[in-house]
Amino acid sequence: MKFKQLATTLVLASVCMATPAMAETKIGFVNTERILREAPLSVTAQKKLEREFAARDQELQKLAKQGRDLQAQLDKDGVTMSDSERKNKERDLGNLNRDLQRQGREFREDLNLRRNEELGQIQERARKAIQEIAKAEKFDLVVEQAVFVDSKIDITERVMRALGGK
Repeated sequence: MKFKQLATTLVLASVCMATPAMAETKIGFVNTERILREAPLSVTAQKKLEREFAARDQELQKLAKQGRDLQAQLDKDGVTMSDSERKNKERDLGNLNRDLQRQGREFREDLNLRRNEELGQIQERARKAIQEIAKAEKFDLVVEQAVFVDSKIDITERVMRALGGK
């Protein structure tokens, strides 16, 4: 019984002592998803990727159109074509579809790789900006994920401004 009372007293004492220290703790929140989506640096990176991959995307669209046209021709004229001509067209369509799938897969892989490179650079710069803001404004803790965030501790806008200015 005495042990229980002693343990309860110690817990209550530690809570009472921790409360003033916690009242002075300064916490900030950063919405990194928003930064990666909306920050000027992120928007610029997205446009850069679009320009970089535009020619390959157009080539894929061109191949897809050829495939649709060839399929439409087979659907329309397939019954009137000779057996060998129809088989040749079907083989051409199969080859075109395989080529389109392969090139599409390579395109997506290359795009994802480049996107991850760009996002990695942005994340690194954002992390540095967050650390600079945290040190300058004397934050004790800055979190990136939370169930609930009061707007008065959200420093996402400041981080986006810091990234935009660099």
